[in-house]
Amino acid sequence: MKNSTSKYHVPVLLKQSVDGLNINPEGVYVDLTFGGGGHSAEILKRLAPTGKLIAFDQDPDAQANAFEDERFKLIIANFRFLQEFLQKEEIEKIDGILGDFGVSSHQFNEAERGFSTRFDAKLDMRMNQHQELSAYEVVNRYPENDLREMFYSYGELRNAPNLARLIVEQRAEKKIETSGELKKLVWPWLFKGRQNKVLAQIFQAIRIEVNQELEVLKEMLLQSKELIKPGGRLSLISYHSLEDRLVKRFIRDGMFKGKPEKDLYGNFYVPFKKVGKMQTPTKEEIEENPRARSAKLRIGERLEDEK
Repeated sequence: MKNSTSKYHVPVLLKQSVDGLNINPEGVYVDLTFGGGGHSAEILKRLAPTGKLIAFDQDPDAQANAFEDERFKLIIANFRFLQEFLQKEEIEKIDGILGDFGVSSHQFNEAERGFSTRFDAKLDMRMNQHQELSAYEVVNRYPENDLREMFYSYGELRNAPNLARLIVEQRAEKKIETSGELKKLVWPWLFKGRQNKVLAQIFQAIRIEVNQELEVLKEMLLQSKELIKPGGRLSLISYHSLEDRLVKRFIRDGMFKGKPEKDLYGNFYVPFKKVGKMQTPTKEEIEENPRARSAKLRIGERLEDEK
């Protein structure tokens, strides 16, 4: 088994997340977010020759990190198509799913991708470079109401109306071409002493919109109910409250809003049960990899279907 690089992305909560899968050596597992292959490598270490690992990544750059291993297959596609691609592989049921939903270090460090506030690059933020919608289209073409809703819902920004109006007024005079231009435009309007944090929230909101991250996560979670065998596990790492809230509610209630309905006896069925408490990186891991600081790991185990 070979992997071309270990610097593409430092795997977060590596041991905890793979431990959380409670791996059956002969089982079939899915890594939703292959990236540099750190989590996949650890899963493969624990699989027998008869085990299998299917990994997904919509970024073609990840292909350079693929393993030469008969038990492994990398699919360059968005994991919202999880069930469709597993069917193509003639896989009906799986033993577990691991997902690390953060933007990879590689994507942050590639200036031209436009993910980082540190660089002045074309507004892009596409995880899939083949899709049409980019940050440029969002910033320069979305109506003011849509921008306001995006900043409020995905960035949790209280000054969303001001930001949306500011962008619309600026682009009427000159299109906003780069992340540096966007940063320069909004900087005077950010809360003093918190500019970098709020700027990160602005970029986060645009990135979530461009890549439909929350809708993709919901679609995958709903598919997981159909795919994971009883006793199989979800092991999912989130990096902001919007993702974590969806994962937490799904594992707890099997839905994203409201509560499951009770039967005549006052009982309700949920497809998963929570395993342990939410886990976060150690102080030592954060010191070694500062991008791990906001990571939250939640684990759920598939229950038997209701009879």
